[in-house]
Amino acid sequence: MPSRPLPPTPDAGLCQALAADLSDAGFASAGLRAMWGAPADDAIVRGLRSPALRGLGDRADPLAVLGRLFVLGMPQGEASVADALPRTRAAGLSALGLVTVADGQATPAVLVRPQSFADEFGEGEWWIASDLDEAALQGPLPEDHVLGVGGASLTLAGLQLPLIADRGLDVGSGCGVQALRARRMVDHVVATDISERALWFTQLNALLNGVDGIETRLGSLFEPVTGEEFDRVVSNPPFVITPRVAGVPEYEYRDGGMDGDDLVAAFVRGVGGLLAPGGVAQLLGNWETRGGVDGLDRVREWVSASPVPLDAWVIERESLDPLAYAELWVRDGATLPGTPEFARLVDAWLDDFASRAVTAVGFGYLLLRRPISGSPTLARYERLPQALPGTGIGAHLAAALAAHDLAVQVSDVELAASTLLVAPDVTEARHQRPGEDAPTIIELRQGAGFGRALAVDPGLAALVGACDGDLSVGVLIDAIAELLEVDAEALRADLLPRVRELLFTGFLGFS
Repeated sequence: MPSRPLPPTPDAGLCQALAADLSDAGFASAGLRAMWGAPADDAIVRGLRSPALRGLGDRADPLAVLGRLFVLGMPQGEASVADALPRTRAAGLSALGLVTVADGQATPAVLVRPQSFADEFGEGEWWIASDLDEAALQGPLPEDHVLGVGGASLTLAGLQLPLIADRGLDVGSGCGVQALRARRMVDHVVATDISERALWFTQLNALLNGVDGIETRLGSLFEPVTGEEFDRVVSNPPFVITPRVAGVPEYEYRDGGMDGDDLVAAFVRGVGGLLAPGGVAQLLGNWETRGGVDGLDRVREWVSASPVPLDAWVIERESLDPLAYAELWVRDGATLPGTPEFARLVDAWLDDFASRAVTAVGFGYLLLRRPISGSPTLARYERLPQALPGTGIGAHLAAALAAHDLAVQVSDVELAASTLLVAPDVTEARHQRPGEDAPTIIELRQGAGFGRALAVDPGLAALVGACDGDLSVGVLIDAIAELLEVDAEALRADLLPRVRELLFTGFLGFS
């Protein structure tokens, strides 16, 4: 399907005027949510407009007009738009390519929705423009659709390391939200995409939010930045596995145009050449379990195939069987279950998976790092199905990397001589049978980070409980060995590797 004509290049002055109008009108997440109610606000994300319209009633104030126009994607009268946006008016919106004007009506061509954010540098809110959704279109999305901020976008934004750097790269920028987030930590960000329409939205959103230092370049994967190096690379790539057969929609925002999980594999194999020493790449991805080879093992092979050796921390958050995966993405394209078209598309997905002997598809996060010097020291591939916390996960990743880098430089003798502190978010739970004194299960739980829960034995539980920054690890192990009546050297050999793991995962820290 050919791409739609592009709107004109966004005008900085008009974007500044629109931002001032939106601010004066109180066009913000909290105000909208209060206006039509929390349940209606949540329903908008699911494609339901009617609860919000019921909440609005006959309100005609500026916030209500903008809510209908930009959040729900509904035409509004030119006079009402002029009252809501006195600097910009409908003519200014038309010049920006945000509405079309005819017969006294302003009909939205895009959505503009407030999106709040919070990180280690503070809290704030952006206005994010994107293409009209299914509810506004009253039908399926066009294949060149540019998605707004969804759950995956928010996840990746929260995963970004909150560390200051010079140069950043956003591969597959879409509406530009990752570039905006990266720009809060990185002096200059290059945003690339194969879609000119996506880059237009990236430019528009940067101007609308008064964010400079974001440069857009057109091209596939790493082509636009060949020969350059970056301190940070972030990507929410079009990783959705899509059959390469006629009659299956190829949505640019989710389909990378390659077979199976080849796009993610190409990214992993090639990104090392773009990373400066110490540089980090973070992305979302899918990977197939195929031919009896586990998906995480296949990712490990991709990392090993990188010409530039890389540290790797890969987390699988969920795994779907081929049928569940097919149904998920056929529904995402607005094809309704129970229809012949839905069944046809699901069969196309299942045939595609069967051709590669795929039995499961994993989804997760990849963190890849080029060592500053020497060989990689981190190769961690794990499954963590629990839900992510709302904030703080990027800081947790950064702390884990720092703890790892420190721990690999510390010998067992030096670690035994160190004093440690148990993290303030760690709690302990003990479970025992009624009438028995000794617990059958001792569990350490983490309130922050990935919210890990670990079953531990009495020796490790005693060590963690005694880590208050006073006595060294070695002294504590000797005391615990005496208390448990076990050999101190054997206990030390057992506990020190597990202490290193607790340092990485954030249960313990150096005092």
